[in-house]
Amino acid sequence: MKKIGYLGIFAVVLASPAMASYDADAFRDEITEGLDLVGARANADVLPDAAPGELGLDVYQTADAVQDEDIQLFIPTSLYMRAGGGINLGFATDQAHIADQGYTSWKSWTTQIGIGWNLSSYVRTEIDFQESTFTFDGLDDTMQASYQTMGGMLYFDFARRYVQTGDITYRRAFVPFMGLGVAAGFYQFDGTGGANGFVIAAPRAVLGFNVMLNDLIGIDIMYQYQMMIGNGFGWDVRAGGVDNISNVIASFRVNF
Repeated sequence: MKKIGYLGIFAVVLASPAMASYDADAFRDEITEGLDLVGARANADVLPDAAPGELGLDVYQTADAVQDEDIQLFIPTSLYMRAGGGINLGFATDQAHIADQGYTSWKSWTTQIGIGWNLSSYVRTEIDFQESTFTFDGLDDTMQASYQTMGGMLYFDFARRYVQTGDITYRRAFVPFMGLGVAAGFYQFDGTGGANGFVIAAPRAVLGFNVMLNDLIGIDIMYQYQMMIGNGFGWDVRAGGVDNISNVIASFRVNF
């Protein structure tokens, strides 16, 4: 009986390394199959069914943690520049006068260039230069006007330009905004008796929206109102007065 018992113990001892070897090989196979599943996820649209190797898949899987189509990564910037132009709205602009006769602004335009700072996700400030050229319905090209102004604006966005979710920040593609500020500059009316001189735009107000084309470049479309305080608007007019000017401006905003 003792001999039989000794033989059984001897057989178990001999089989133990083989069993240990089998378990180690099985574990390695499991890890390998899990890595194969990660490769399949990275290179195929359809994953294979869950199969042996889930341990390796759970340990090593990092691909597709965030779907690219679901979120856009964005690094907020502090500085931007803008450049663009627009048209004058004659129906919303005071007429230029010669004595008692009024003339409506016609085919007039403006250009703008500026630099700004993003103070927060909602607020930004900007300094800009604008130049406008006016022609008038019923007057020839020798009776034109222009003005050049430097202005300062404070803008308020109606939606956060960028939103942080955990460790991920994404930008909005569409943001409406308003702005309020002042400007100062000079009128120049061509021809005899033009109301030339220093003017102040106070207030200057804008209402518009921004559409981002990518993370750095966007387009602003905005309506701009200016109450011009100065030397009148026209020829042979009063030395002082207030005139209202309205423009629609489109400009590219480039963030840095």
